[in-house]
Amino acid sequence: MAFPSDIEIARAAKMLPVSEIAARLDIPSTAIEPFGRTKAKVSLDYIEQLRNRPDGKLILVTAITPTPAGEGKTTTTVGLGDGLNRIGKRTAIALREPSLGPCFGMKGGAAGGGYAQVVPMEDINLHFTGDFHAIGSAHNLLSAMIDNHLYWGNGHELDSRRIAWRRVVDMNDRALRDIVVGLGGAANGFARQTGYDITVASEVMAIFCLARDLKDLESRLGEIVVGSARDKKLVRARELKADGAMAVLLRDALAPNLVQTLENNPAFVHGGPFANIAHGCNSVMATRTALKLADYVVTEAGFGADLGAEKFFDIKCRKAGLSPAAAVVVATVRALKFHGGVALADLAKENVEAVENGLANLGRHLDNVAKFGVPAVVGINRFSADTEAEHAAIAKFCESRSVPVSVCNHWAEGSKGTVDLARKVANIADSGASKFQPLYADNLPLAEKARTIAREIYGAKDIFIDGPAYALLKQYEEAGFGHLPVCMAKTQYSFSTDPAKKGAPTGHMVEVREVRLAAGAGFVVMICGNIMTMPGLPRIPAAENIRLDESGQVIGLF
Repeated sequence: MAFPSDIEIARAAKMLPVSEIAARLDIPSTAIEPFGRTKAKVSLDYIEQLRNRPDGKLILVTAITPTPAGEGKTTTTVGLGDGLNRIGKRTAIALREPSLGPCFGMKGGAAGGGYAQVVPMEDINLHFTGDFHAIGSAHNLLSAMIDNHLYWGNGHELDSRRIAWRRVVDMNDRALRDIVVGLGGAANGFARQTGYDITVASEVMAIFCLARDLKDLESRLGEIVVGSARDKKLVRARELKADGAMAVLLRDALAPNLVQTLENNPAFVHGGPFANIAHGCNSVMATRTALKLADYVVTEAGFGADLGAEKFFDIKCRKAGLSPAAAVVVATVRALKFHGGVALADLAKENVEAVENGLANLGRHLDNVAKFGVPAVVGINRFSADTEAEHAAIAKFCESRSVPVSVCNHWAEGSKGTVDLARKVANIADSGASKFQPLYADNLPLAEKARTIAREIYGAKDIFIDGPAYALLKQYEEAGFGHLPVCMAKTQYSFSTDPAKKGAPTGHMVEVREVRLAAGAGFVVMICGNIMTMPGLPRIPAAENIRLDESGQVIGLF
């Protein structure tokens, strides 16, 4: 039997007015600012009134190392949220907003799939409420003001060779990675080398997602280090008087977006840093708001637990004072077979041995989550080609580690397919078993923080920091930034920096080739291996198949 596509399922959804979704969390209609009928922002004034309410229980959904076979982490997040509501738990979901880069590139959208989606799917995957445009505009305003400052006398004596602030665009465009601006003569400013990052890698995106309120947002924007002067003194956005205007551009965007699942349960979708090149979590504003309004909040962190979950724990939870009650590690039979050495073309064939070989990857992720003191449940995202023997192999492995496991069928059945997972997660969250703690202490040197992550989370032998990058780390520490956490920018496809190394490799070296200070966000980015902060499009981008049909409906978006 052929299943309808994600977009067909989304279009058939019986969405409720967003005011009714808000009412399910007791949000008054006066506290929402509708964007049409089915999406809205929750006002910042109302959120401030919630400050003294107790928090609900926070549940993180993460996954094994991603493969081309797909794991369905967002789909499981939505399915679990619906499942918890189905068993009578007042639950909200908190997700990231999708970037246009993957939507038109290779990965596709990020609104879930099948009967576990957030809707309106097309709006969420495209321009939504304009948050990304506001973030890009604020970022590029600062870029323009830097070059304008150079043009009109350079009062802060910025060294044009040491300007760290690049430009951004929310699109995969490899041609913009390294560029020269200011060509064409004196009227166009001074020529200098720079480049573009994708918007989701912007420090403004990170600041947006970590800010507690508008005051904190503006303060963090002012702390952005744009570069250094000729005497190597760091120059901040505040000194260029850019922080106020940037905050103005972000004022309305900072209010969290409220939408719904296919089963009409509330979902906050807000902020969207990537987890391979940024910190990979939705906004603190949305998570905090959801925790004040719901008894359980299900959120996700991008890619595998070595990236998204580590950054969720070590950056977001550390900075926001969050304490997760439970975690779900999503795995699929197909992905485990891929990690076990099976080619993509053969993943539909039963192969219990390959599943068992691939379980080393799942085991490493379970070990890593346990290092943070957070109890985990394994959620097997079921595919139609899975067999009972393959599921049994995963269950036996989890039982040997005393980790609960649940086979989930939310893609085809919605909340009905996650009732067992929901009960197991709720039991752990309610038990108080979580003893959350970050992986490393604030006072550890920056290089040692990266080394701790590489050894403890990636299974590496050690790290190698390129000479100029190491000198910058020392400069940052001398300037008072040594207490910051580190954000590892690394391939999502392996525990190593080589995407071809599947499973659970050990003994490798993690090369840190570049470091960037994100003083406003409050972390230091370590760029490892060949990872790019501006992705490129694949040979056949998804954009080639996205168009409008005769009735004006979008087709090809997934």
